[in-house]
Amino acid sequence: MTAASAPATIHGFEFRSLGTAAPVSLADYAGKVMLVVNTASRCGFTPQYAGLQQLHEIHAGRGLVVIGFPCNQFGGQEPGNAEDIAQFCERNYGVSFLLSEKVDVNGANAHPLFRFLTTALPGVLGTEPIKWNFTKFLIDRQGIPFRRYAPTTAPAALEKDIEALLG
Repeated sequence: MTAASAPATIHGFEFRSLGTAAPVSLADYAGKVMLVVNTASRCGFTPQYAGLQQLHEIHAGRGLVVIGFPCNQFGGQEPGNAEDIAQFCERNYGVSFLLSEKVDVNGANAHPLFRFLTTALPGVLGTEPIKWNFTKFLIDRQGIPFRRYAPTTAPAALEKDIEALLG
């Protein structure tokens, strides 16, 4: 994909859902606020699944869509297959928000969505690559990346920004 053909919004991307591998178009969520997070089951930040689930439960009715993208690029902390990941998330955190198939978020094989997000919202000192699991990207209702949050930022700390985007 060339820069000229790159989507202007997140709505130009799709991913495959965890378990079914069915394609999911982000265009289906046009008009919604989205929270995109790279996740892992064996990370020190894994308990953030609970906070992400809470945001989903509180705000889904008002238009928030939380999407987790399991990733094994950081310390091999997501080694399981789709079934392992789904069972872990459900059993330990009651996750009912959307989960993608396992993806890469950095490098030559990075999912196109993450190449777009890291370019649109660089991290600390303007660096694009994601540094660790549970980096979060908040997207407005028009599909435009709004803000990037560090792995250390608890999901509850996003509440004010989510409220502002939900209106």
